[in-house]
Amino acid sequence: MKVFYIAKNTLKEAIRDKILYNILFFAILIIGASILLATLTVGEQSKIIIDVGLASINIFGLLMAIFLGIGLISKEIEKRTIYNILSKPVSRISFLAGKYMGLISTIALNIVIMTISLYIIMIINKWRWGESIFTVNYHIWKAIYLILIELMVVTAIAMFFSTFSSSSTISALLTLGVYMVGHLTEDLQVFGHRLKNPFIKGVTDILYYFLPNLDNFDVKGRVVHNLPVTSSYILLVTAYGLMYIIILFIASGIIFQRREFK
Repeated sequence: MKVFYIAKNTLKEAIRDKILYNILFFAILIIGASILLATLTVGEQSKIIIDVGLASINIFGLLMAIFLGIGLISKEIEKRTIYNILSKPVSRISFLAGKYMGLISTIALNIVIMTISLYIIMIINKWRWGESIFTVNYHIWKAIYLILIELMVVTAIAMFFSTFSSSSTISALLTLGVYMVGHLTEDLQVFGHRLKNPFIKGVTDILYYFLPNLDNFDVKGRVVHNLPVTSSYILLVTAYGLMYIIILFIASGIIFQRREFK
């Protein structure tokens, strides 16, 4: 119940955040503008709309994950509310779990809103060209679901950095850095092996095996071109993401338990 209460309060606080509304507004605006961009192409309107829409959901969801995640602890310290919370019979693990669940609920809610906006634009585009709305690519939910799992991992990374860093800027940069490297781990490993330098090869191997391979969650290209995304792949990648979330949460909990607030 304590975790649920903290999650509920976190969700309410996040919903009141003006930055969140600004990000959501621009996301919906770009998704809506994709229908104008699609008019410049012939026969590829649906693919352009889906491509731009999924990219918008991914990018703006990432911004939400970073901005909300890095403020997990720092905002409580700035407001000095963390002292009141931790003085009550609430364990630090419960506090982290509640905060994380609240942030994920916020991100999921915004993704649902952006997804509905994308489907509306897709239906309008079909209707405008006299096509059946039932031919809309309803399989984009697979890409959106994996985007959500990826953002859950990114939020866990942001939470991890926020537990020991008192600077929101540093936490944001570290999270963004891990996100970027996470999409390049395979390329970096190949690059390190081609150089045949033992040190660089060792570094790239560590990055490959230690950091999450976020490219696993990216199936936007397959969905846009109607290529199959199997249920077994979705389950495997979901398990992969949950594994990293659990590891990051445990590490965050250990650090947060030992941190002293003065």
